[in-house]
Amino acid sequence: MTKAPRIRPKPQASPQSTRGGGRAQKTAARREAILAAALDEFAAQGFAATRLDDVARRAGVAKGTIYLHFRDKEALFQDLVRSVLSPLVGMLETIAQTDAPLRSLAERIVEVFVSEIYGTRRKDVIRLIITEGPRFPKLAEFYYREVLSRVIQAMRGLLRHAFERGELESEAILRFPQLLVAPGLVAIIWSGLFDRFEPLDVRALMHAHLDLLFGKGTR
Repeated sequence: MTKAPRIRPKPQASPQSTRGGGRAQKTAARREAILAAALDEFAAQGFAATRLDDVARRAGVAKGTIYLHFRDKEALFQDLVRSVLSPLVGMLETIAQTDAPLRSLAERIVEVFVSEIYGTRRKDVIRLIITEGPRFPKLAEFYYREVLSRVIQAMRGLLRHAFERGELESEAILRFPQLLVAPGLVAIIWSGLFDRFEPLDVRALMHAHLDLLFGKGTR
């Protein structure tokens, strides 16, 4: 008679490890709540006028809890920029390294901007840098180092490769890769000031810009 196979019981997580995992999840959730509250406060009040007391109140935590995660208000702002925009910068760097026609890659960048920046709260972070950077140079320097310099370097590499393949007639855009993303900044500024008077079709604007840069026949 064949013996029934023995079924070994699955190892159970110890109460201590379960409690540890639960604490880590709560800590991560609390940190995310603080960052979300900080974005709301910074967007509404600006960097100078934002108080950590108000961030804590909005996040539903004690003010002291903020200091468990962030050294001060500047560190909180920097971590907000890093957490919100660094993954997107990585996405743009990956696109820029793809071996495909320039126009195709530029259109992918447009879609990333429209869906992942303009259509999200990320545009509020960029708008904050534009408005607060002149008064707080360290914030502008941090943004340039963590975000902008990486994007510009990626765009230069993309455009240089396209020029070497004969896709560009002029080297001008290699000197000024900011031209490729300039409409994005225009759209962010416009949305904050004038969108209620004249809504902007951002996707159409950016595609029109690509036509001006590369010509309509390059699609």
